[in-house]
Amino acid sequence: MHLFSGSSHPALARALAQQLGCPLGNVTLKAFSCGERYVKFEDSIRGKDVYLLQTGTRNPDQDLMELFLMCQAARLSFAKTVHVVLPHFPYARQDRVAEPREPISAKLIASLLEHAGADHVVTLDLHSEQIQGFFSVPVDALDGRPIFAEYLKSKDLKDPVVVAPDAGGAKRAKKLADLMGADLAIMHKHRSAHHTAEILEVVGDIEGRTCILFDDIIDTAGTLAKAKQALVKRGAGKDIYAAATHAVFSGKAIENLTKAAFKEVIVTDSMPVKKNAVKGLKILTIAPMLARVLTHIESGKSVTEIYKK
Repeated sequence: MHLFSGSSHPALARALAQQLGCPLGNVTLKAFSCGERYVKFEDSIRGKDVYLLQTGTRNPDQDLMELFLMCQAARLSFAKTVHVVLPHFPYARQDRVAEPREPISAKLIASLLEHAGADHVVTLDLHSEQIQGFFSVPVDALDGRPIFAEYLKSKDLKDPVVVAPDAGGAKRAKKLADLMGADLAIMHKHRSAHHTAEILEVVGDIEGRTCILFDDIIDTAGTLAKAKQALVKRGAGKDIYAAATHAVFSGKAIENLTKAAFKEVIVTDSMPVKKNAVKGLKILTIAPMLARVLTHIESGKSVTEIYKK
């Protein structure tokens, strides 16, 4: 397997290479003084199946530009196929025209990846499943919920209930609840502006129970903080967890999470996050799952079989 990594998440790249039992390929990545990115594969990839690992961080434009250049460089170097492994898909929340004269940014990123040379994309917990339809190349949209379910079940929580922070995340939360054998509750949220939300109501039985707020992304954590307040106000148990796949942690996220004082904040390493960023932070690694998926792809086996196990 010919695995190369961009500069966005070297720790995940090393962990993935270790799981796969293969070395990371040699690639030069740098920026010129003017800010333009430079990419060069130091190994021959002619006729090879190439896997490029890059994830969206708090510098999504830089991450994407570097990835586009890697895709094109691989294509111009006669790679047989170019597989893009993009755990956190940048601009995924802009998946429709919500207000007049807005772009559909997620569709644009999909088009740019294809034009750059991607033959196949592997990503994790997309903000909305419809993003797969923005591509004309195959997309493996992986599900991170089994990782959360395994960890949470190992804690033997008392009378747990999975809580969706809004109606849009109800389906996502329901699948986690099913994996855990837990109940589901849904919050009714009103968003007056970006990063500004008000919890109007909670639908479901939460009184005295262990609540797990589950979403795909923790960005500024403003919604999560208000969600916890709403749960406490309505009589939830003392142990309230926050869980999400992608730990963006931008703006006042650390401050908001610290003030909220969740029992635990559970995230994955789909993007870089400091282990001591906030008290009670638990980081679950996605490297073993990615390794199994890439091994199945390389050998032509079904990726679905991984989840059936």
